[in-house]
Amino acid sequence: MQQQRHSWAEALAVYFKPRMLAMFFLGFSSGLPYALVFSTLTAWLRDYGVSRTAIGFFAWVGITFSFKFVLAPLLDSLPVPFLTRWLGKRRSWMLLSQLGLAGGLLVMAQLNPQLALLPVALASVWVAVCSACQDVVIDAYRIEAMDQEYQGAMAANYVFGYRLAVLVSGAGALLIADQANWAISYASMAAFMGVGIITCLLIAEPDHSRIQQQVDEFQSEWVTRVLGSGKHGRVTEWFVRAVACPFIDFFQRNGRFSLVLLAFISIYLLSDIVLGIMAMPFYLDLGFSLTDIATITKVFGFACTIIGAFLGGALVVRYGIMRPLILGAVLLSAANLLFAYLAHVGPDRVWLAIVISADNIGGGLSNAVFIAYMSSLTNQAYTATQYALFSSLMKLPGKVISGFSGVVVDAEGYAQFFVYSAALGVPAILMATFLWWRGRRMEEPDSRPT
Repeated sequence: MQQQRHSWAEALAVYFKPRMLAMFFLGFSSGLPYALVFSTLTAWLRDYGVSRTAIGFFAWVGITFSFKFVLAPLLDSLPVPFLTRWLGKRRSWMLLSQLGLAGGLLVMAQLNPQLALLPVALASVWVAVCSACQDVVIDAYRIEAMDQEYQGAMAANYVFGYRLAVLVSGAGALLIADQANWAISYASMAAFMGVGIITCLLIAEPDHSRIQQQVDEFQSEWVTRVLGSGKHGRVTEWFVRAVACPFIDFFQRNGRFSLVLLAFISIYLLSDIVLGIMAMPFYLDLGFSLTDIATITKVFGFACTIIGAFLGGALVVRYGIMRPLILGAVLLSAANLLFAYLAHVGPDRVWLAIVISADNIGGGLSNAVFIAYMSSLTNQAYTATQYALFSSLMKLPGKVISGFSGVVVDAEGYAQFFVYSAALGVPAILMATFLWWRGRRMEEPDSRPT
């Protein structure tokens, strides 16, 4: 079935729908905490003299984002006392996670890494957990709020808001810290969470009635098949319905090839994630100032990321998903080699701009295409848990491996580290090529006349 074609005027008008605009602000709320427990956090720690090895271990805070699939069934089925009756299933959890994020960032603003490194780590974990919960709910809202034909536009608005938030919590936080201090920086970021809170209170809850009957029938069938007929314990029945059924559906649709798809998802962004944890210490150790880092890697980098995202979307429209997916994997790996060259060049602003433009255009392109790819694998009846599984797996190996990045840098230097991280992208290139070839093979019989 071919997708309906729209004129450029109709396609652009989609972005002015109320829920499209709301998705931009929700994307901002989702993107704001990420840098604050990742690149901005590493800059804060390094600025206070924390060792590179300790900074590397802080990458494990990000492993929290890889367990979204554990949180998703709880957020999908359990009500929030008082709030769910008032706001509905999605908005109640959205508001609760946003309030938790604001509180966690305020706590971090009061801490000194030199004197309280463990409390900083615990507060970072709390922020990461609340952020993961918010991501699960917003991803579910994104897919449920609009029909399938508008999901590409919803994802584009989400990515734009997300990247703008990363700019604010990256460059903005660094500039505030450079001009004032880190306490004011993190307190300001807590105030920016008000964007998501206000949006959550203004939007309407998605209509879940359209697919509820389909979900109930599928779940009832599997409750009977797994637990047998008759009465069952509430906990065991809930587990089958909320936890097992979304995974059963995915494996039922894709068979044994599901394992290949999950493996591909888990390694696609591997080289990019491993590079990211040491990028900020690399800039500082190379001799760039916080202002240089903010203006070139964040502000200029933001523009490059948006260009890459729009380019990725255009390539998907023109060529489908798989060929741009291969291109994205190649660009991610190649960017690491440019970082290795920069390590030899030294603190040259022009070369930094060249490296950042290549890295961020490639990153924006690959992320936009990859979101489209993962969304195409979900069943709308189980969007929250299935998409949470994919988004969790896409970061887990990278977070685990990047925890040792500081050890590699201390032992062999930045240049060799970036060469290693580039090599980690080769399996993703090969698997993306295989999936493209397999897709073409499966389409061939359908293209022949009957």
